[in-house]
Amino acid sequence: MMIPTLVLSLLLSGTNAAVGSGSDFDRLKSLAGNWEATSPEGSSRITFTLISNGTAVMETMTHENMVSVYHPDGDSVLMTHYCAIGNQPRMRARRSGTDSLTFQFVDVANLKAVGAGRMHRMVLKFQDADHVTEEWTWKEGKKETTSVFHLKRAK
Repeated sequence: MMIPTLVLSLLLSGTNAAVGSGSDFDRLKSLAGNWEATSPEGSSRITFTLISNGTAVMETMTHENMVSVYHPDGDSVLMTHYCAIGNQPRMRARRSGTDSLTFQFVDVANLKAVGAGRMHRMVLKFQDADHVTEEWTWKEGKKETTSVFHLKRAK
């Protein structure tokens, strides 16, 4: 069992590789499974599922009835967030530290009006194999609001 432990340790350790390289997308893939999320707004269940023969990761937030899909795009990782309000912002990852990825707004489909509310940024912080934090930033007009979700792997 030494090899799987070594592989997991490498996935969870920070590297200087470019975003989108195997290490960043593999980190996202390592989230596969069920998670319990807590935030000031309450609790939720989040599931990460490998889809499309392991070439994409789907995150389902059951309480909010939302889905985000992550996939490599050249030397980066793209995420499309299928929001409960009916729009679909896309965000591109950039490394924001050895243990976090910041997904920044690229564009949005199905926006009702210029300046209408949408997700604008998501910071994913890896604490360890069983603890992750997601910081989702909502933007409406010029106002931004951030919600923090603390995820713990469900046993």
